[in-house]
Amino acid sequence: MGVGAEEIRAIADALWAAERTGEPIPQPSATRPELSLEDAYRVQAVNIERRLARDERVVGRKVGLTSLAMQRQLGVDQPDFGVITDAMLIADGGGLELAGLIAPRLEPEFAFRIDAELPPSPSAEEVRAAIGAVCVSIEVIDSRIADWRIGLVDTVADNASSARIVLGAWREATPGLLEQLLDTRISLARNGEEVASGPGSAVLGDPVAAVHWLAGTVGAFGQAFSRGSVVLAGAVTGAVPVIAGETWSASAPGFEPVTIFAR
Repeated sequence: MGVGAEEIRAIADALWAAERTGEPIPQPSATRPELSLEDAYRVQAVNIERRLARDERVVGRKVGLTSLAMQRQLGVDQPDFGVITDAMLIADGGGLELAGLIAPRLEPEFAFRIDAELPPSPSAEEVRAAIGAVCVSIEVIDSRIADWRIGLVDTVADNASSARIVLGAWREATPGLLEQLLDTRISLARNGEEVASGPGSAVLGDPVAAVHWLAGTVGAFGQAFSRGSVVLAGAVTGAVPVIAGETWSASAPGFEPVTIFAR
């Protein structure tokens, strides 16, 4: 099963156009039930190459669908990953421009900075040792597919529904800190009032395990983390819609909070 090169290009073209026009497309897998997970990552790769051709730079990757809450919300049963470029980054305290986004939602997450080169299929111990810093982050997800009617292959093709990333202040990743992340809760607040929260253990039982899963998964594609790469480990809660005029923050004990203003 699977689709051919022309269909891969057609899906990529449609998603690329949707992101630029703000007009979502029908669910790809609904009209192409033979679309496989491998096909979906090929679609994703086509549009990442387009980003690179526009002089965007890959700064990291995200793990998606790691929490039970998000898997239930989108009706899937396994994680996925997407690519983060510098054009997706928003400065802490900066503005989230909603123009051009279709149906944005926010997710509070732990982000990790990889400070050492890793082989394509590293051990859990190698991944843990390579993590140099951790911060609290907010990921803005958006679907270029109408009404968030997506399955796993749809969101993978759509670069794991990535849109924007806001990173907080980095904290050195000591062994003790990495162990504490399981029980550390991230709180997501709108205009100063908490709307969702969850512990690090909501992310595959351990957010560091999500980083290890990603390292092995991209390794299967012949890729590897480079020094300085950023990894978003996945949401600790379900995603929350955002509208203009709202100030959002994510905070966790022992970390500097991260904030954005939607406009």
